[in-house]
Order: sequence, then structure tokens, then C-alpha cells
Amino acid sequence: MKIGFIGLGNMGAPMAANLAAAGHAVTGFDLAAPMPEGVTKAGSASAAATGQEVVITMLPNGAILKSVARDVIPAMQAGAVLLDCSTVEVDAARDVAARCAQAGLGFLDAPVSGGVGGAAAGTLTFMVGGDATAFETEKPLFDVMGQKAVHCGPAGNGQAAKICNNMILGATMIVTCEAFALADKLGLDRQAMFDVVSTSSGQSWSMNTYCPAPGIGPKSPADNDYTPGFAAELMLKDLRLAQAAAEAADADTPMSRAAMALYEQFVEQEGGAGKDFSAMLPRFEQRPRGG
Repeated sequence: MKIGFIGLGNMGAPMAANLAAAGHAVTGFDLAAPMPEGVTKAGSASAAATGQEVVITMLPNGAILKSVARDVIPAMQAGAVLLDCSTVEVDAARDVAARCAQAGLGFLDAPVSGGVGGAAAGTLTFMVGGDATAFETEKPLFDVMGQKAVHCGPAGNGQAAKICNNMILGATMIVTCEAFALADKLGLDRQAMFDVVSTSSGQSWSMNTYCPAPGIGPKSPADNDYTPGFAAELMLKDLRLAQAAAEAADADTPMSRAAMALYEQFVEQEGGAGKDFSAMLPRFEQRPRGG
């Protein structure tokens, strides 16, 4: 397929490189990042979108997505699909979907789970909102970039699935870190705790796959001084998106709200910016109760 790819940062670059390696013709644009191997450089976002069958975006936030959409929609050929893999507000995704529909274009919101490692390995999970026919058309691209793509319903529902998933992830990572810090103070060996919890009712992805304790379980950012696989500030972004959506939908989400407040404190007041979101563990290790 002929693909335009806009946003070639830590996530977008390996995704675009995997598409190029699979034989697709990929033209890329980014304001600052270099072109990945196999990707042809365009001079602007609209140039990257011109003549393409699909335009993929991987951008930092909804405001930038809407700005890029204003540039690329007029340049896209009729019947092409704008496939946005950013994590943005549900309303932003639906706004861009409406603009695409007016222009005779398809739109899919397809945020991802799996982090930079999953992007490089081509093992991402895509949560996809939008037209079912467009989803089937673009399925071969999801198969290159990831291991699973789930169609979640109409436009915006991919974003809804992503924020619901990351509400759970943020809260479970916090309580996993709390539990390790408590185990330390109770004299419970970390390995023993992992061996019990990872095979008992307390198991979770945060414990079993991405354990925040160094040297315990599969290799994770904790084993690399909490160099981000998923940065704490990105978790904070997602939890804020979840709270904005919950407020708009009049949904009661106290655990997610508490997790957001803790990540705000960690990132903005306690030096958590630039660290993995699992670096909550050393935070709790250093704090007394109520500290």
C-alpha cells in the first residue's frame, strides 16, 4: 500500500519502519525526528498525505491531531483513510472523524498498547474505532505493526477502550508498588511475594509481566534504573484523559481519580518526569505512612 506516516517519534518511527520493511511504500513527515530506514521524507504533512491510500498519524495530543487533520484532509485523495494511532480525547477523535466524513474520507482511531518495545517488535495491540469496512481494509497494516487489533465500534471507541484500559493499568501499578513497599516493611522477601501473588488472585499485568521490583519476574524497566518503557508523564496524560471523559459522561471513577492525583504529585513535585511509571515503587519505599 501507499502510506503517509506523520509523527515519527519513539512510537511512530519503529511502526513506520516495520511497514516499510514489509514492502509498503511509506512517505513520512516529522517536524524534528529523522526518517526511519526505508521511509521517504516529505517536506510537509500535506505532502506526505498526497496520493496515499492511507495516512497514519502518531501525535502527542488532540490539539495537534486536529491541526494536522486540517492540513492533510484537503490533500488526501477521495476514499483514502486517515488512521490515527495517537492517544487523544474521545471528542477529538470524533471531531476528526466528522471532518473526514464530510471530505469523503474514511477515519479510524486506533490507539495502541505495548509501548516502544511493542512498536519495535511489531507486537502492539490496537483498539480501533470507526467504520467496520475501513477496519477490514486496513487490517493488513495492523497485522504488520501489531499482534492484535480489536474493532471496538464507531469513531472514538478506540480512544474509549484505551483510556479504560489505562485507568486499570495506572491503578494496579500503584497498588502493586504499595504492596512491595509494605512487604519490605513486614519482612516479606520480594521473590516470595512475587511467587505467591503472580500465581494467586492478586496477579495482574503490572505484577506478572512488568514487575516494578528490580530482579523480580521478567525483565522490565525496573531492571534498567526505571528508564521508561512507558513514561510516568504519559500515564498521567492518559489518566487525565480518562478523568475528562468520565466527567463528560457523568461517570464515578474514584480509583482512577486517586491514581491521577498520585501521578500528578509524582511527576510534577517528586521528580518522576522522565522515569518509567513503575518508578512509583522507590517512591513508596522512601515514604512513611501518610507522608
